Amino acid sequence: MENTVRLYMDIRSFKYPDGTVALSDMLIEIKKGEFVGILGSNGSGKTTFLKVMDGLFKDVDGVVMLDGTDIKKLTPGEIYRKVGLVFQNPDEQLFAPTVFEDVSFGPLNMGFSGAETAERVEGALRDVDMESFAKKPIHNLSFGQKKRVCIAGLLAMGHEILLMDEPTAGLDPMGEYRMMRLLTELNLRKGVTIVMATHSVDLVPIFLSRLFILSKGRLIRGGSPEEVFTAPDDMEQVKLRLPHIADMIYRLKHEDGIGFEKIPLSIGEARREILRIMEEGKKG
Repeated sequence: MENTVRLYMDIRSFKYPDGTVALSDMLIEIKKGEFVGILGSNGSGKTTFLKVMDGLFKDVDGVVMLDGTDIKKLTPGEIYRKVGLVFQNPDEQLFAPTVFEDVSFGPLNMGFSGAETAERVEGALRDVDMESFAKKPIHNLSFGQKKRVCIAGLLAMGHEILLMDEPTAGLDPMGEYRMMRLLTELNLRKGVTIVMATHSVDLVPIFLSRLFILSKGRLIRGGSPEEVFTAPDDMEQVKLRLPHIADMIYRLKHEDGIGFEKIPLSIGEARREILRIMEEGKKG
């Protein structure tokens, strides 16, 4: 990961046309190659945040910078050559009859030749493990497969920054895991910068290295999962909870007096802490 800042937001306020304040007092920067989570309950402003970052909402009191340029000075084409937003519901984003036609729409409209477009589509479908579905009708795909096709459509256009709105919503547990593995591979192997809005606290410690808590349109805190997930009461104030394993260990430590040195956020960390305590018990 580099220190180059791709996205910078300093928003004093953003209001909807009816006067409702949707975002306020937000300062955040996203560096090249990061995989960042925006965590918040429903109605916290996550989707609005992504749409401002994507340039869909430009009427903000503040500044949004893409690679050092004010996004208000960029045309939609200049923005979308770098940044793409994947909606929570893929049916709002897919429109062509087949997978190949849908993924090829963007590159063709960007002026790429038929041969170059075909090459881009094949590569993008391969990146999301959907290359064998190129001729499939969109309506025959599962919900998770549709989400992969949406991602492929952005990758085919050469997008270097993906904004994901609840990418695991509507998926079963295995589908959630596969989606997160896919995003992690794109981030690590392809260097794609990813900003993911989610309320799935159990996924965050496993895959993300940095996250921000959003509540009522404000950034409450940010940092590593260890820095952000502190105690149940703190999370409850923003209508969230600790990851299940962290909540259990927290209660074992503070209510039952078991000597955990830290609050693990994943099963692997919890296992190591439990084994350590067992070994110390044997020595005692």
